[in-house]
Amino acid sequence: MTVGALWTATMSFIKEIYDSQGFVIVPNLVSTDDLEKLRTACDTVVGRTRNGHWPHRRVVGKQFPPFDSDNPDSWGVQHLMHPDLGPPASVFAKWYSSDTLVGAAKELLQCEDKDMQMELFNLLINPESHKFALRWHRDDVKGDATEDEERKALAAWNGGVQWNSALYEDSCLYIVPGSHLKTRTDEQRKHSNTMDPPANPLDMPGAIRVTLQPGETVFYNSNILHCATYDHECKRATLHATIGDARKGAGRARNILQHGLTWMQEERFRDQLDERGKAMLDRLLLLQQTTRDVGYSLDN
Repeated sequence: MTVGALWTATMSFIKEIYDSQGFVIVPNLVSTDDLEKLRTACDTVVGRTRNGHWPHRRVVGKQFPPFDSDNPDSWGVQHLMHPDLGPPASVFAKWYSSDTLVGAAKELLQCEDKDMQMELFNLLINPESHKFALRWHRDDVKGDATEDEERKALAAWNGGVQWNSALYEDSCLYIVPGSHLKTRTDEQRKHSNTMDPPANPLDMPGAIRVTLQPGETVFYNSNILHCATYDHECKRATLHATIGDARKGAGRARNILQHGLTWMQEERFRDQLDERGKAMLDRLLLLQQTTRDVGYSLDN
């Protein structure tokens, strides 16, 4: 079997798993060469975040934006492709539009290059001095949604793919396989209606812990039931991002444009992108233009 045929067979296989389970792990998506470059870039931006020179961060004690707390400890770094980050931003931008990453996303979304839409690219890190956890949730379904509201939201969610690419071993993510296809049971609802993180994530019925080795990537439907734990004693640098399918139109706006992406309109950002990246950016800017009248904007 040729390399091209093997890649095609592998991609078809991950699509089947992704559709049925709501997640799939792809080994070695990050090459050895890219792994070292990305680790170096991450060390730089994490250092800037922890010394207070990069304000766009996810703050311990808060799960969702706005991350306006003055807590000095962080569990994430926002806007990895922002030109103010200098050379590391170009490293991240190059990987975001790479053949391997985009190839996997296209297979999972069943679309072509002309449909790919640039979205979010962030970094998940270990806090320096606190253990921290996220509560059980779906990204686009409220925890207190009724069963009918939940069913309708799950049926409508098909416009993008989310992933975590581990640069070091990562056992932070917990998920309930297959939960993107069904509403919660009464017991699952008890564990996800609260704003508090779980004492033990495996108490959630059906939950498993996802362990990634360096270079592995888990792609997942972000409406799968999931949560995460953060241990300040274990180094973490996990790339956390989304790509959208522009054919889905305004359905992506609510989740993407709330994150303050005004800087993506700047020419200096465009200048650091390759041709594929520029085309993906153009589709995001078009989304902003077409949804401005209904309250979604890159300025949010």
